[in-house]
Amino acid sequence: MVNTQSPRHGGESVAEVLKAHGVRHIFTLVGGHISPILVASEKLGIRVVDTRHEATAVFAADAMARLSGTVGVAAVTAGPGVTNTVTAMKNAQMAESPVLLIGGAAATLQKGQGALQDIDQLSLFKPLCKFCATVKTVREIVPVLRKAIAIAQCDTPGPVFVEFPLDVLYPYHLVKKEILKAEASKGLVGKLVNWYLRNYLANLFSGAWEARDLSPLPVKMPRATKEQVQQCVELVSRAKKPVILLGSQVTLPPTPVEVLRAALEELGIPCFLGGMARGMLGKNNPLHIRQNRKEALKEADVVILAGTVCDFRLSFGRVLSRRSKVIAVNRDREQLLKNSRLFWNPHLAIQGDAGSFLVELSKGLKGYSCPPEWPQSLKEMDRVKEKINSDKAEEPVERYLNPLKLLHHVDRLLPEDSLLVVDGGDFVGSAAYIVQPTRPLAWLDPGAFGTLGVGGGFALGAKLCRPESEVWILYGDGSLGFSVMEFDTFVRHKTPVIALVGNDACWSQISREQVPMLGSNVACGLDYLDYHVVAEGLGGKGLLLSHQNEGQMDDVIRAAQAECREGRPTLINALIGKTTFRNGSIAV
Repeated sequence: MVNTQSPRHGGESVAEVLKAHGVRHIFTLVGGHISPILVASEKLGIRVVDTRHEATAVFAADAMARLSGTVGVAAVTAGPGVTNTVTAMKNAQMAESPVLLIGGAAATLQKGQGALQDIDQLSLFKPLCKFCATVKTVREIVPVLRKAIAIAQCDTPGPVFVEFPLDVLYPYHLVKKEILKAEASKGLVGKLVNWYLRNYLANLFSGAWEARDLSPLPVKMPRATKEQVQQCVELVSRAKKPVILLGSQVTLPPTPVEVLRAALEELGIPCFLGGMARGMLGKNNPLHIRQNRKEALKEADVVILAGTVCDFRLSFGRVLSRRSKVIAVNRDREQLLKNSRLFWNPHLAIQGDAGSFLVELSKGLKGYSCPPEWPQSLKEMDRVKEKINSDKAEEPVERYLNPLKLLHHVDRLLPEDSLLVVDGGDFVGSAAYIVQPTRPLAWLDPGAFGTLGVGGGFALGAKLCRPESEVWILYGDGSLGFSVMEFDTFVRHKTPVIALVGNDACWSQISREQVPMLGSNVACGLDYLDYHVVAEGLGGKGLLLSHQNEGQMDDVIRAAQAECREGRPTLINALIGKTTFRNGSIAV
């Protein structure tokens, strides 16, 4: 049955499903194809946050997903609006973030006929997403969205894409007006066309407003078996020099990060933290080893790869010793075994959730104590390396600030509730060695894709998810160019963040290799621009930190924090020079 008098529209059904799934924010750049969704969502109390670029909307949804443990949602208009999200969706895929992208589309009857912004959008996203679908009738909205949201969170999380043609989102009377104006008036062919159009309209809205279950579908994930955990218990119990490498997967639901941290401290095994796992053990924990990973892995007799992948970040597995017994745990089978039997061999490969595995391992090893001299020796090597880094921070840099000194000052002044977003190359690479997140889920980086431009979106999502936190973006001056306009978004949506720009007037991550290898700095040079003035022009607060006011470095940082507490997004434009700290780092 079709209720031709109902003023309801498909956008309301979309909003109802999102509300039932606990979605509190939708990130968007507005467009007519998706207006019904945005209007209906706002009416239901879902906050609609509009950005200055569609990629930012997806990055914000990605950050929301990582920090909240639920699906992050972005909605963009058809055609260019959708294509502008491709890089951000690929980043979400490689970072294993459960992001729902809602895309507008041309009306179903007009597909392939040259309608405005009509392209084959599904073909773009099938390689990037766990699930792609076009909603073809209003009654399909609820079941398709419920399925998409569940798939995004099941097994290995990842992005999903659902396309909504115009005619499933707008009210019956408007769709009828558009469809039936194409009716032919004469002849047999005209009658057949009219009959088809009326039946199409009836099918489009048939059963549209019948009551449907809106609740979330069950979320499934692989887990280690009791037998697998017991095998690991036996291996670790005999180990003299075990280490754990934690990757981003350990932060995924269902294991709360506080429970995981307690389990790691109970195990007493030294840990190297990467990706979203940074901060898992808080600051200055004796089990957290930050330096000399390669040397530690050469000595280790048991290595647990908990959500850590043998890709470029572990030299494709070459850093693992053939003498070590390697236990690999990962939700995704391809990632679990990446480059195995080529550069490394797992003693045990477990397709399962890494966080819950470590909790069960801790329970099975009650009474086990890692030989204390092992973590102590690694910590002592840490202290030696960090002393070298501290000494480098005091070396003079001609005309500009020493970036290492700046980062040490920032690290010292970060409050306990801070949250760090990193977006850059050389400056961020240095920060990873110096600036420490103070708690779990307090570090956001792009992940394995290494995408520049995540800063504005990640910070937006982070501040909305954690309004009580002091959110910092550590930018390179190159990466800042991708999202500096989002200072307007921060101002309009009252999301005060602090952006620290390491401004060395260069794409230094590339220049560092290109110049000595190829003898040219072509395309690597930038200028020492007044980015703090740009922030002021967009309604924020801009501060300049240079060699001239180096003695007031702490004062400038504290001034930025004070501005942020007063509700003003603030940018510190720090003019930095070159150091040899990251010589030999890779850019490819």
